[in-house]
Amino acid sequence: MKTNPRLPLMNVFEGYVRNYRSLNLEANHHVSMFTLREIEYFCRLGDMLGFISYIEDARVNGETESSRRMDMSWWKWDARKDQENYIELALHLERESNPKKDLDTVEKLFVESAEGYHPTHVIGIQYVTSEARVEELNQLVKQRNGVQQSHVLMVYRYVDPLFHIECVAAYTFSKGSITEVRKAYCQKDQAGFWQMCFEEEYEARLTQV
Repeated sequence: MKTNPRLPLMNVFEGYVRNYRSLNLEANHHVSMFTLREIEYFCRLGDMLGFISYIEDARVNGETESSRRMDMSWWKWDARKDQENYIELALHLERESNPKKDLDTVEKLFVESAEGYHPTHVIGIQYVTSEARVEELNQLVKQRNGVQQSHVLMVYRYVDPLFHIECVAAYTFSKGSITEVRKAYCQKDQAGFWQMCFEEEYEARLTQV
């Protein structure tokens, strides 16, 4: 049962960008540490917003089959409406560093699910090979969300071949359409820790040099 009003997903992305330095990820960290810290960040965010957060969540559909496997989930609990069950799957998040698994990420976010397992919001954070691949994946997201009808935030991370800097491109979707786009960059600070800033802020700094 979808009960919550739509979360401002682009604001969620803005918080992800502005708080990235607080994850304390530095050059010697393994890729698995990046995945762990980012998932933990969203888990804490869900808790602070009043949801019940789970990492590596899987909800059983029937006696043997898993309806939906999730890297992280937010569930809505409200005993005024139901004293035994969560009333809403508020968010399903997937985070994947391997570009070869980009299609798997989309499949997980939009898998056919039993009643009660349709997420109100989905967030996918996916490393990809190029900006061209982003366009291909967005077409698939539009198609799949035309059926699922979630509010969607897709975050794609790839290296800009011209400037040799990591781009972080965010797209929000409603039904089968893109509603907003923002771009940020990820790079190491002077101490060697990874931080993000928005495209317009990065360009403004360049003009000041």
